[in-house]
Amino acid sequence: MADALASARELFDLPEGVVYLNCAYFPPMPRPVRDAGRRALEGMAPWETTSRAFFEPGERLRTAFAALIGGDTEGVAFVPSVSYGVGVAARNLTVGPGRTVVILDEEFPSDVYPFRAKLREEGGEFVVVPRPSEAAWTDAVLAAIDARTAVVVVPHAHWTDGRAVDLIAVGAAARSVGAALVIDVSQSLGAAPLDVAAVRPDFLVAAGYKWLMGPYSFGYLWAAERHRGGVGIEQTWIGRKGSDDFNRLIDYTDELREGARRYDVGEWSNFTLLPMAAAAIDLVSGWGPGRVAAALAPLTARVEEGARRIGMEPVPAGSRLSHLIGMRFPHGEPPGLRDRLAAARVFVSLRANAVRVAPHLYNDATDVDRLLEVLGEVVR
Repeated sequence: MADALASARELFDLPEGVVYLNCAYFPPMPRPVRDAGRRALEGMAPWETTSRAFFEPGERLRTAFAALIGGDTEGVAFVPSVSYGVGVAARNLTVGPGRTVVILDEEFPSDVYPFRAKLREEGGEFVVVPRPSEAAWTDAVLAAIDARTAVVVVPHAHWTDGRAVDLIAVGAAARSVGAALVIDVSQSLGAAPLDVAAVRPDFLVAAGYKWLMGPYSFGYLWAAERHRGGVGIEQTWIGRKGSDDFNRLIDYTDELREGARRYDVGEWSNFTLLPMAAAAIDLVSGWGPGRVAAALAPLTARVEEGARRIGMEPVPAGSRLSHLIGMRFPHGEPPGLRDRLAAARVFVSLRANAVRVAPHLYNDATDVDRLLEVLGEVVR
């Protein structure tokens, strides 16, 4: 498996001279994923597309995704976006007057808007956990959970700088007061180990196109067993019991398919995106999230060390996950930073006043050094 990681760079087409440290935005599409999409498009033959093609590939993908997170196949649903998945969670949880939803400061909007609408409809309010100055988020989140808490919505790593949340500890605290736990693992799953049996979330949501290496507009939801009798966002035909028998689709029924399949987005069988997503999950599973994390740790450590050397303020290793690091300028973003990075063909993200650096297996120390060189020129 070490050989697979060492040769992973060969699976990506990066132009000469491009330093791409921005996997948290989009990864370059791996060749196996791109090839799966090409085969799907070139092999599209409607006269050979049976009803089984609408279901069987998806069931294989559910099983593969479930294995990646340590969950069960029955809990997996396909969603087109994080906001859709969080919307499913919000629809099937209860808040109400006097209750709170705990959420991190500067959280990604997809986690905020569904619950903001929920609070408008049912009452209740957000408790926004302020950003810690140095430490991980965990202690601050634990302090915000109390008897009023109805739902805790947290990521594994904050999207702006990689600062971490101990999901196991937060999950235990939420359960101790009868609160639900919703986790958005879009900025960690695939590059950090996760076990839903240990975390025990009520709902898990993940974008498929970041660290999971899949296509845009195809993501995942996992629902705990106690939430598999809920209501989805759409009224789809494919989500009905017996929908695999096309000859009986006009035998309308209110019975839904087993498990979390009731939450699937309509047309989830997408004959191009689904094969690409499946190829991506196979690739990431083969690498192993724990091994990816270990491979990326030296790169983000190099970023951290270099950032301190040039006077920036990086998130320390003990407060973040190993694949993602944010760093801030002590006096705000320097003039000309974006232009200098673009001219040098160095690609990172600027998020909430942080330079976010997100390497992957196609990067090496020379990429980090080139980034630090450009940043050092701007800081001087």
